[in-house]
Amino acid sequence: MLIPFLFSLLLSFSNISYADNEPNSSIQTSKAININSADAQTIAKALKGVGLKKAEAIVDYRERYGEFARLEELVAVKGIGKSTLSKNEHLLSLE
Repeated sequence: MLIPFLFSLLLSFSNISYADNEPNSSIQTSKAININSADAQTIAKALKGVGLKKAEAIVDYRERYGEFARLEELVAVKGIGKSTLSKNEHLLSLE
């Protein structure tokens, strides 16, 4: 009588430990945004330290001078410095 009870108890906890091992895809996968096609709202939402005004400046710069060939070119945008770029480089793509 005790053995079946312990067995069922162990089975009930096995699902809990299995659930803890499942990756949370929304946390682990953050897709890079294409800085050459993203709109200002997308840029502001995705990047750290970049609000809507700076994101709009990025889009304005891109529309005026053309697509970015390298991510380092973002520092030419007013309000985007090397520090902001280094915090967000892993979140950006050119394609």
